[in-house]
Amino acid sequence: MLRTRFRSIGVISSLLVGGLAVAVAPAAAATAGEVRVDQVGYGITEAKYAYLIGASGSSSFTVVNDKGVKVLTGKTGSSLGSWSTKYKAVYQLDLSALKTPGKYKVEVTGTNKATSPLFRVDTTGNLFDPLVRANNEFFQSQRDGKNVIPGRLGRKPSHLDDANGAVYAEPKFGGAEGDEILEPLKATGAKRDVEGGWADAGDYVKFTSNSAYSLAEMGFVLREKYDPALAEEVCFGLKWLDKMWDEQSKTLYAQVGIGTGSEKFGFLGDHDVWRLPEADDALNVKPGDAKYYVKYRPVFAANAAGAQISPNLAGRVAAAFALGAQVQADRDPAKAKKYFAEAASIFAQAKTTNVGELVSAFPHAYYPEDSWHDDMELGATQLALAAKKLGDSKADDYARTATQWAKEYIAGGDKSTLNLYDTSALAHADLAGILKGGLSGAKVTEKDLVADLRRQLDSGVAVAAKSPFRTAVEITTFDAASKSYGFAATARLYKRVTGDSKYDAFGVQQRNFTLGANAWGVSLVVGIGTTWPQCPHHQIANLIPDKLLYGAVVNGPNGTELFSNEPLPEGSKACTKPYEKFDSKASRYMDSVIAWQTNEPAIDFTSTALLAFSLAGRN
Repeated sequence: MLRTRFRSIGVISSLLVGGLAVAVAPAAAATAGEVRVDQVGYGITEAKYAYLIGASGSSSFTVVNDKGVKVLTGKTGSSLGSWSTKYKAVYQLDLSALKTPGKYKVEVTGTNKATSPLFRVDTTGNLFDPLVRANNEFFQSQRDGKNVIPGRLGRKPSHLDDANGAVYAEPKFGGAEGDEILEPLKATGAKRDVEGGWADAGDYVKFTSNSAYSLAEMGFVLREKYDPALAEEVCFGLKWLDKMWDEQSKTLYAQVGIGTGSEKFGFLGDHDVWRLPEADDALNVKPGDAKYYVKYRPVFAANAAGAQISPNLAGRVAAAFALGAQVQADRDPAKAKKYFAEAASIFAQAKTTNVGELVSAFPHAYYPEDSWHDDMELGATQLALAAKKLGDSKADDYARTATQWAKEYIAGGDKSTLNLYDTSALAHADLAGILKGGLSGAKVTEKDLVADLRRQLDSGVAVAAKSPFRTAVEITTFDAASKSYGFAATARLYKRVTGDSKYDAFGVQQRNFTLGANAWGVSLVVGIGTTWPQCPHHQIANLIPDKLLYGAVVNGPNGTELFSNEPLPEGSKACTKPYEKFDSKASRYMDSVIAWQTNEPAIDFTSTALLAFSLAGRN
């Protein structure tokens, strides 16, 4: 994905009884290794794996609690593979025998000498419910408009001129990366109130597609377990999404702001200026000035008035509203009916023949989505559930429509796992629940949906088997954190649908990877664990001294070849923390304000983490 930017193997362990000491032979000529653990911790009944990186050779490990009592010992088995020229071996340490709540650390002796950070064993609710609240706090920090929450970052109202946003024709893009503007922007003369919403990532552009994706995941969590703070944030997001849909003209607006500027046409885009968002409101500019579109941000529509809407957008926006309707059905029936009507209207306008290039962002190269049957399945499924909740007679019709799109998705070639570009796992899980009760005329069966969930998880298991850290994602491409959380969530959804715990350990390992059980020993959630990103590629966090972008999820490790010697953004504060010694030849993690490739947070990363943590906390 292109992101917005500026130019158990062989382990022998034994549980000690009564705190008896175990003699461990001192290591001879020990080499400094590193122990990587899930820095948040492990559920009492979960599989528990840590990783030792170091030199090849035999080592022993001991687990001690926070009182210094030894509770578990073992020996490293065979290496899972080499990581780098410095760390030629990776060993998996099985800590699953730990079932007593408490705080622990791993101490290794022998060929590799190392000590892990402290980690917890506790109920999953105690461990991961607080992380859901942390992720929600990131969404609060991303608020735009007049109703910001000051929070830890001291946020101030921003982009108030969005309340009178000028609508522009779709820009023409080209060039080698697909983001070069080929002609001047053309105003249509229309105006639209698009104030509010969330900034997408480390900058201030707002996208309907990404916001709807996040709202669908947050709405799913809220429907399952109501929380007032999360409910307030979902309502905030839906209020903005409502502004992006003009029911009267049947127009869906897709984007506020333009990331790409143009030297040729004399204007700057959002990504060309490093500043606090409220600085844009203070600009004194007129048409033709370089920063005109920084203050007066262009609004772009996804469709002409009354025309059909790109189906990826129609499906996920409908899903977001329909989930809002489900949440509000027993709390505010009038609001629920409004959300349901909007969801139905948008869904009915989806363009499902001669689709062409999907609308995601302008330029499309920023978020080059190809999959849409999954979004339509998700939209129809949530409309069916909302209709049933509200007593609408079309519930079964929507459910049958959902099965048609599920069939198309399963038969198609655009397949991934749960992330910004693929919502099928979320759709399958709810649609399978509908089919349990029986549905005449269904185009797929519950068994079909389960098989596709299994297909997604099996694809991850196959990749993980070749990874020394048992991660299912390719850490040489974008979205390592997001896709890891997608696998973790999908494993939980699969168990919820089937009762089968086959993928439990796999799902836990994917979460572990994002919370410190990786080569770099860094949690990819800001403020969570013992070591987290200190220098996120995020303008507000960079410019407000000593403030924490709490709960934000960054991209994570990426391919070495994707980095270049980019200059420090003008106006930013230099910030870099060293991790180079843990890089491999193929993969790198860089904790630096310039490293958008690894260190830029985003709302879709964070909402998928929020979903995964919420599902983990219910076990």
